[in-house]
Amino acid sequence: MSIFKQPSTMPERAPVRLDTPPAPAEPGSGTSVIGPGMKVVGDVETTGILKVEGTVHGSIRGARQVLLGRTGVIQGDVQAEEIVLGGRIVGTVTASERVEIQSNSVIEGDVHTRSIVVFEGGILNGNVRMDSGTAKVNVTPSQVTPLRTVQGAD
Repeated sequence: MSIFKQPSTMPERAPVRLDTPPAPAEPGSGTSVIGPGMKVVGDVETTGILKVEGTVHGSIRGARQVLLGRTGVIQGDVQAEEIVLGGRIVGTVTASERVEIQSNSVIEGDVHTRSIVVFEGGILNGNVRMDSGTAKVNVTPSQVTPLRTVQGAD
């Protein structure tokens, strides 16, 4: 029973005081996630980054960036500065800067943007309208392996 009466060898610590409170996060700097298996019914408005791995039945507006994962589905219009698609959208896509359609992703609707990238295997069933004067199309070549190399062919 003597173990309960032994003096403590650990020094007492003084409480920590913060003279200045931590600064709040910048507005629009956060990332919101709609995870796999999650379903949102209604419109979503954000000023930050929105990552969608689940399902949204409604429009998405005002985001700095929308990242649609491979398991993500959006049934509604999407408006953001930049939109990177890996899943499926049924609706109009409007990006003030750029739209990236990755392989195995699908857009069923029109796209309005300044710049668009479509990777091999990406599907776009709709019209594309690009801003005049600043339109830029990025074409990404597919990875091609030569069938054979001919010696002496110059």
